[in-house]
Amino acid sequence: MAVQDFCVADLTFPQGPAGYSCKAPAEVTADDFVYSGLAVAGNTSNSIKASINTAFADKFPGLNGLGLSMARVDLAPGGAIPMHSHPGASETLLIAKGSVTAAFISSDNTVFLKKLKEGDIMVFPQGLLHFEVNTGRTSALIWVSFSSSNPGLQILSYGLFGSNLPSELIEKTTFLDDGEVKRLKGLLGGSG
Repeated sequence: MAVQDFCVADLTFPQGPAGYSCKAPAEVTADDFVYSGLAVAGNTSNSIKASINTAFADKFPGLNGLGLSMARVDLAPGGAIPMHSHPGASETLLIAKGSVTAAFISSDNTVFLKKLKEGDIMVFPQGLLHFEVNTGRTSALIWVSFSSSNPGLQILSYGLFGSNLPSELIEKTTFLDDGEVKRLKGLLGGSG
């Protein structure tokens, strides 16, 4: 029996816990292994002054099952990628342009904070909370790689304040008062 060298995603089927089903080998082309979607800077004219463009299996079928993916992050001066985690992957950053302050918080609440400059690389272990802020005076470009073709994403502030989690439970578990919880839910579209 021949070894299966790859499993190009068949996007006509839903994604499951192990990824997408494989395309029939006769349907696979060289285009399945090339993705040009990270070439153009993203629009940073938004509330976080940031843009993230991903190359995950849903956009880049050749990644399916290979255990890796990439993203492009564009940050305007003062822009930030909010505190978040990737439950399914570790993340590596490469600062291609600008300067960025980045950090992750370990499970024992130790903060690993570093100001990064062009050419610096930083790794965020799988599942840990982390963020990036453009602390420079010019736009920043970050190339990101993940140890999964679908790393998942959970943004802490949206999980708390952009959801329908009852306000009284958020107040008890975050020690924030009712007025602040309501303000944040109004800002991020939450209810409850």
